[in-house]
Amino acid sequence: MSARTFISETLILPGTGKAFEVLKGQVMRIEQVAGGQCVDFNAFNLHDYKEFMHCGRTRTVHGFHPSEGDFLWSQPPRENALLYILRDTYGRNDVLFPRCSAYLYEAAYGFHDHTNCHDIQAEAQREYGLTPDDVHDSFNFFMCTEVQTDGTATITRQSSQAGDYVEMVALMDVLAVPNVCGADVMRTSNFSLKPVKITIWEASEDDLAAVPKVPILRSQRTPDQFRNATIKATRELTADPDYVAGFTNTPIVETEVTIELPADLATAFNAIANRELYGADDGAALRDILFTWWEERFLQAKSGAPSLETQD
Repeated sequence: MSARTFISETLILPGTGKAFEVLKGQVMRIEQVAGGQCVDFNAFNLHDYKEFMHCGRTRTVHGFHPSEGDFLWSQPPRENALLYILRDTYGRNDVLFPRCSAYLYEAAYGFHDHTNCHDIQAEAQREYGLTPDDVHDSFNFFMCTEVQTDGTATITRQSSQAGDYVEMVALMDVLAVPNVCGADVMRTSNFSLKPVKITIWEASEDDLAAVPKVPILRSQRTPDQFRNATIKATRELTADPDYVAGFTNTPIVETEVTIELPADLATAFNAIANRELYGADDGAALRDILFTWWEERFLQAKSGAPSLETQD
């Protein structure tokens, strides 16, 4: 078994965060010091900050509670795997709730100045020239959340212990920014703030071998393929007088296809056609049946998420 090479160890104190350059093939461990502490996390492509970890895509692929064996994905149209969760000794994380903010504490508790994840994150990222606008939705490590049957979401207390940790291996050079969640008046970290420890290693051969392959697809576009790859230098929005729309596959063309069903299939079709939704529109009902059948048998991804089936 090959060994890791130690790079650094850092203690992050309550109310603070720290930006780390984690290069491709390095491992970051986020570790509980006292237990019961939520850690908010942002991650950016180190060489292009406009590519960042996207909770929406990560949530679609791996659900509300990504853990060991899952990836942290970047946003469309990049949709690259930025990091891979090698180990997770606690197994409860969240990509549903947004970061807490100064507005939240003033509106809900009347605290004008209070530790909060957005401001902590912004200050940590400022070291690399990023602004408060560049803070993105956070991956919330060790945060326990639940979705109720009525659609509401709640935060529950957590039971992580000292020594519990999450380890991620970088799949590209990233700026990884963990912060000690500032929610001391919420259940998020059991109504208190505790430090966390960050350790970085050069990954072992075994670490790298444990990462599943992911497909490289033509639709994963880079800025050189954008119609406009220039980052705006001003904040005011004005229309480009020379703009000409160029939407994909437009104008949309519909082609009518006639399908004749034998008597037995027509009877089966009428028995399962969703008349409540489509009424007498046989075409719409048949289209629903066809694509539902295809999804159940051939769609490798859940809820429209990318397939993780490996490709050579």
